[in-house]
Amino acid sequence: MVDRRNAGVRAGAVRARTGGRSGGRPTLEEVAARAGVGRGTVSRVINGSPRVSDETRAAVEAAVAELGYVPNRAARALAANRTDAIALVVPEPEARFFAEPYFSDIVRGVGAALADTDMQLLLTFAGSDRKRRRLAEYLAAGRVDGVLLVSVHADDPLPDLLEQLAIPAVISGRRSADEPLAAVDSDNTEGARAAVTHLLSRGRRTIATITGRLDVYGAQCRLDGYRDALATAGVAADEQLIAPADFTEEGGRRAMRALLDRRPALDAVFAASDVMAAGARQVLRESGRRIPDDVALVGFDDSAVARHMDPALTSVRQPIEDMGRTMAGLLLQEIADRSGPQRPRIVLPTELVVRDSS
Repeated sequence: MVDRRNAGVRAGAVRARTGGRSGGRPTLEEVAARAGVGRGTVSRVINGSPRVSDETRAAVEAAVAELGYVPNRAARALAANRTDAIALVVPEPEARFFAEPYFSDIVRGVGAALADTDMQLLLTFAGSDRKRRRLAEYLAAGRVDGVLLVSVHADDPLPDLLEQLAIPAVISGRRSADEPLAAVDSDNTEGARAAVTHLLSRGRRTIATITGRLDVYGAQCRLDGYRDALATAGVAADEQLIAPADFTEEGGRRAMRALLDRRPALDAVFAASDVMAAGARQVLRESGRRIPDDVALVGFDDSAVARHMDPALTSVRQPIEDMGRTMAGLLLQEIADRSGPQRPRIVLPTELVVRDSS
């Protein structure tokens, strides 16, 4: 039971030891004196320990409110061997990060998940060997509590480095079906399958696809979905209708030109991102082809790019902001769980949004 009978006397004694400070920042000792408990008990309450009775917790919380005590985050983090910082690592050039809506949506979701925590978010680019080396040194020095990785390529060494350093990490977009890290992804295969099935239902039969970089597992899955939909419909896959690109608008333009050169009679295109679809649309228009009359066009992401295109782009919606929010939530759990990472794999559903382009 909390003894508050002599709390005022104790608080006065503490103020005397601290130079009679009454207008300065309240200390942990003053909170303890006001609540009639020990300093360690106050610390346990502030840090959310369950090893405190409800009565004691209420007394400490009342003292905190009365004194206006604000915990010293830096001291708490140091005592807990924490930095209160998370790194969002993007192993891509800065230009791609700022050009593609995908990344801003991920950041928005991560930010929403961290809004009510004390965690700071550090955005780090690692698109070159030099930047990866610098990042490795930074991480090895224990500057962050955990890492969020997005847009990771199959040969990227960063996930393996995080495992070696035993740093909690969550990846968006697995490197393979056997990804060892905790991962959050959208259902890329099913999303692509739905897009191509939709085109088939509209009577299209010569359906091309513009893929992302095939060293990205998500791009491989979208290509698999394209092939699966054709096979289910009994339509033979034509390798000349498959054009690899790199998720950029210029990549979409180059791939579309190659497809028209090889198969000028194509009547539909599934692009593995809205940004690449925008590049494809430009080339189709330059070639005199009408969308959707001559060539139907479908993208992937359902970003602002899709909604603002003319005609508006049919696209596969992946819940990108939810992915960012889920990633951050998993990472916070992993940081808090001292018994070791659980490494779950979460796949969020996609949805086809039909617009005028198909």
